[in-house]
Amino acid sequence: MSEAALMAEPAQDTTAEPADTFEDLYRRAFPRVYAYVAALLRDRSAAEEVTAQAFERAYRKQRTFKRERGSAEAWLFGIARNAALDELRRRKRRAAMEAEPEDAAALTAEEHAENALRRETVRVALAELEPHERDLVALKFSGGLSHAEIARVIGASESSAGTRLHRVIEKLRKACDVD
Repeated sequence: MSEAALMAEPAQDTTAEPADTFEDLYRRAFPRVYAYVAALLRDRSAAEEVTAQAFERAYRKQRTFKRERGSAEAWLFGIARNAALDELRRRKRRAAMEAEPEDAAALTAEEHAENALRRETVRVALAELEPHERDLVALKFSGGLSHAEIARVIGASESSAGTRLHRVIEKLRKACDVD
């Protein structure tokens, strides 16, 4: 199967977007897939490997993509999620992030300290979540997926995915003591 055939729409669908190549999907989704996997694994080198595995699996399984079942990104995130969960099962423990990402803008020492405290508060709150709750947060905020795409990835209705995400965010707010 050629790369151009990956996202080809059914012939009868005249309202569909133009066909994407696998390369287009890769370029568009790679940063979000990597961010999502890194948020789940909390280990940058493992996230690089798992992201590569996810794209390799997606490339090999191009023929299984069905446009009528959801977007190419949701399909890809489902593959990435499974690859990340496989890695977590192999480890049988949660990994710690190697280092906090540096802020791009120059901040004062006080702003650095305040931001570090906020990040630590959120990191601790995220660590206290159940794995499936962290998964929802990572899909939404690291992956940048819509509720409909999250629903497709986790195998739930859009309403259910939205409700679950709302509850997890409220749980995080309480854990961080944010009103």
